[in-house]
Amino acid sequence: MVSIESYIAFCIAAFALAVVPGPTVTVIVANSLRYGVRAGLLNVGGTVLAGVVWVSVAALGLTAAILLMGVWFDVLRYAGAAYLVWLGFKLLTSDGTLQAGKAEERSAHGFFWQAFMVTITNPKILVLYGMIIPPFLSREGNPTLETFLLGASFVLIASFTDSGYALLAGRAGSWLSRSRVRAIEIVSGTCLAAGGVWMALRGR
Repeated sequence: MVSIESYIAFCIAAFALAVVPGPTVTVIVANSLRYGVRAGLLNVGGTVLAGVVWVSVAALGLTAAILLMGVWFDVLRYAGAAYLVWLGFKLLTSDGTLQAGKAEERSAHGFFWQAFMVTITNPKILVLYGMIIPPFLSREGNPTLETFLLGASFVLIASFTDSGYALLAGRAGSWLSRSRVRAIEIVSGTCLAAGGVWMALRGR
């Protein structure tokens, strides 16, 4: 099973990734600014459902990959660690710009499915799961169960950070200044890069 240290390290990396504004966050922010917190939280619900779908796909895919790779499993782990470092570098060299998403008036179901579609049609999420989860898997554990555990934890953490953006945008939109977004990117980028290096050294 995943060790406590690896799980904590994964949760830190997951938070660092989830808190950085991406396509889903821009939709949540845009709708929260225009239509209020409720619209943003309905968006969050849609992202959670899409996240569960992607986690299920990742769990099945990673299990098959690990079984096929056998002794090459460490290659997958090191590739994932390198990916974390690369993501960290990208954040550290970003510009702090939060692109304004397009807000369109919708029903309650409309806001939910809008965010679901934005998330489910983003293949980068599957790549993300496929790259950041392997470094934290144990050598002897069940890869399917461990991937579900880590993936579900990521979805839960992202739901909290996304809800935070909905609340901030709906009640204090001015808080989301470029300088604050840039600060989030710097801290998150540092955490991701450090986490990738730590996992690579730990696997030696």
